[in-house]
Amino acid sequence: MASFKKTNLKIYTKTGPNITPDTLYWKKLGVPALVKEFGPIDYIDFSPVEPHYFAVTCSVRVQVYNPITKVVQKNLSRFRETAYGGSFRSDGNLICVGGDECQVKLFDASSKSLLRVFKGHASAVHRCFFTLDKTHIASFSDDKSVCLWDIPSESKVTSFSEHSDYVRAGAVSPVSTDIILSGGYDNIVRMYDTRVKASVFSVDHGAAVESVIFLPTGGIFLSAGGTEIRVWDAFTGGRLLAKLCQHHKTVTCLCLGSGNKRFLSGSLDRHVKIYDVSTYQVAHTLDYPNAVLSLDVSPGDETVVAGMVDGLVSISRREDEIRPTKQERKKVSYRYAPDGFQATSVDTIIPEEKKELMSKHDACLRRFQYSKAVDCVLMPYITNKKPAVTVCLFQELIRRKGLKAALAGREGKSLSAILRFLIKYIGDYRFTRTLIDVANMLLDTYDVVDLDMEIGVLFHRLARRLREEEQLTEELLSLQGAIQLLLSGAGVGESDNTGSRTSVTNIQPSQSAQSNFIVNLT
Repeated sequence: MASFKKTNLKIYTKTGPNITPDTLYWKKLGVPALVKEFGPIDYIDFSPVEPHYFAVTCSVRVQVYNPITKVVQKNLSRFRETAYGGSFRSDGNLICVGGDECQVKLFDASSKSLLRVFKGHASAVHRCFFTLDKTHIASFSDDKSVCLWDIPSESKVTSFSEHSDYVRAGAVSPVSTDIILSGGYDNIVRMYDTRVKASVFSVDHGAAVESVIFLPTGGIFLSAGGTEIRVWDAFTGGRLLAKLCQHHKTVTCLCLGSGNKRFLSGSLDRHVKIYDVSTYQVAHTLDYPNAVLSLDVSPGDETVVAGMVDGLVSISRREDEIRPTKQERKKVSYRYAPDGFQATSVDTIIPEEKKELMSKHDACLRRFQYSKAVDCVLMPYITNKKPAVTVCLFQELIRRKGLKAALAGREGKSLSAILRFLIKYIGDYRFTRTLIDVANMLLDTYDVVDLDMEIGVLFHRLARRLREEEQLTEELLSLQGAIQLLLSGAGVGESDNTGSRTSVTNIQPSQSAQSNFIVNLT
């Protein structure tokens, strides 16, 4: 005998964020640990070598943290005024730091000894970086200049003074020892070649530049300022490749991650956006409790550290995947064949029979007990958590022409349960058409005048709810017409107008059905 076909439940998907591999990957970051410093966090930089300590530049010191224990390992405090932009060399042995003292200071990362002091700037130095050859430092200052320093001789090699405002962003090429990039508050990003001792080209970002970075090939660089990130081609003299406008407040910092396949941007809007380098599309978003001023990611994406304007340092470390121990892996159950089991000629495999469970309302439908089936789907748990089940049963009863029999002969509590469900969900666009048919069937079955006062009040509440829905539909249609008129005046194409007319057609039948029901009720 053929098995009973269960009620066909229509799946109503909820709109939500798309789950992508990037989402799952970055969701593995653990709960962030918050460390309080004594002022806004100016700069964060990870050591390129293990164990990948990170330096936090804040107030009059640079603190080097252990990313695993979240404890300060070293403290560089040889500053009388505010320090800026402490960064590691590519071998992790040295740290260079700028500051309000108009100097660049060079420290030994292991012993904390002050090795060199480079003097020559006339104003604060906000950023400084080691070049690719490890023997020079590029510094960027508020005196509108960019300087290149020689570490062994502690002398200035060259200086560029082509900016007309503060220079607070800079980068060195990852593939050349002679290319330096600077961004200023004059909205200009300039590329310098130390061999010709002049600017090679400049581009206009359109806002004060807060951060610039090179992509790994050295042929493309990014600039951040205002609410935009712009992508430029260095090989074609600064051709604009893309504009990224995902933040709604000033973008303050940029960094690379995921083996240089992703780049991250932090902003005053408290968000960190993670972009795919190949498509420039947002792959994931991280949220923070306050405006983000600085950001960096450790090699392998093990740790993400963000510094905020209120002095908080957020340290998020990737949670290790729990792997079964050797003893657990040896535990095997022989009651059922494990996955990948290869049967031999002497083995007999008996297929496991899975008993298919049937819901209560399907059991009632199977026995043609339509009224009991409706009672089953009007239980509070189903109506509150799974209203689609109730609506699908009504659709099945309409198909079987058994809706009238299921609704007839009710009084008091059972009838009020149906009316309360209609009042709650008749405005839901997913259920409106079916529930209006159910409401009309109730009106044909019962005389509102002869019912008790409680049921009459529920019928009037249902009528009032439908009037509100009808009024809302009319307002939305007028708003849609006004928008369509504005778009037509702005020169919108014929395809957009066609789409608008289609949406109007979709709304009108629901409006007319509600109007007919209200007429019947009154």
